Amino acid sequence: MSPEKKENRLIAQNKKAFHDYFIEETFQAGISLAGTEVKSLRAGRCNLKESYIRIEGGSAFVEGMHISPYDHGNIFNKDPLRKRRLLLNRREINKLRAAIEKEGYTIVPIKVYFSRQYVKMDIALAKGKKLYDKRETMAKKDQQRQIQREFAARI
Repeated sequence: MSPEKKENRLIAQNKKAFHDYFIEETFQAGISLAGTEVKSLRAGRCNLKESYIRIEGGSAFVEGMHISPYDHGNIFNKDPLRKRRLLLNRREINKLRAAIEKEGYTIVPIKVYFSRQYVKMDIALAKGKKLYDKRETMAKKDQQRQIQREFAARI
């Protein structure tokens, strides 16, 4: 494995977020985790599908992120769906809070990965798509796929 790949090893990705939302801006945040949760993440046992970010007081929390219990963790395992604190600086939290007070904005997790030995999460400030926007996006992707097929057939 190249050193670049080892530094940012992807654990989980929320593909549904790109389908359901227009991504306006992304932020990188650390996650406060227990030891057995990190071991479970190293095994790739994480799900972001139904997760979302909530700002309470002066902190941001991710809720609904499922980290499966570590097999050898016994009594040290935590609840798989507990809310976990995100490590963001005050300026970023204030910017996110101001944005979600606007109509239609939300904060969604995009991916979880290892950056060296730390677990990081990319979160996005997003605006919800309407049904016709989703159809338009799917049509563009289909069109791009068709162009790629035709281009590959010519070569």
